[in-house]
Amino acid sequence: MRVWMAGLTMAATAAAVAACAPGFRLGAAASGAELYADYCAACHGPAGRGDGPGAEGLNPRPADLTRLAADNGGVFPRVQVMAKVYGYHRGEGGGGGAMPEFGPLMEGETVLIETAPGVMTPTPEKLVLLAEYVQSLGPRPGG
Repeated sequence: MRVWMAGLTMAATAAAVAACAPGFRLGAAASGAELYADYCAACHGPAGRGDGPGAEGLNPRPADLTRLAADNGGVFPRVQVMAKVYGYHRGEGGGGGAMPEFGPLMEGETVLIETAPGVMTPTPEKLVLLAEYVQSLGPRPGG
C-alpha cells in the first residue's frame, strides 16, 4: 500500500509540475487564445500590438500583429505567420529578430493546410490554431 501511495504522489507531483510548463494542457488541446497567451503575449502584448512587457529593449520591436492583414494588401498572411513562428525565416539575412523557438507548437496532431495553390501541407494543429487566433486580433472584414 505504501509503494502504491508513493507512486500516486509522485505521479500527481509530476502532473502538477508539467501543468506549469507553457503550452501544457491536461485533457484537451489548447485553444489558439491559450497558445497565444502562453507563447506570444509576453512580447506582442495581450491585444497583439507589440507592446508586451517582454518587448522592452528588443530591437527590432515585436510586430504589431493587428496590422498583418492591412500591411499585406488586406489579406492575412497565414502561411507567412506560421513560417515565422515555426522558425523558417531564422538565419535568412538576419531578419529573424528576437523570435524564440517554439518546439512544443510543432508537436502533436497535424492538419492539411493549403500553403500554395493546390499544395496541401501537413501542418502542426497547434500552429494553425495559433495563426487563426492571431488573425482574429486584426480588424474584422468590412469593419
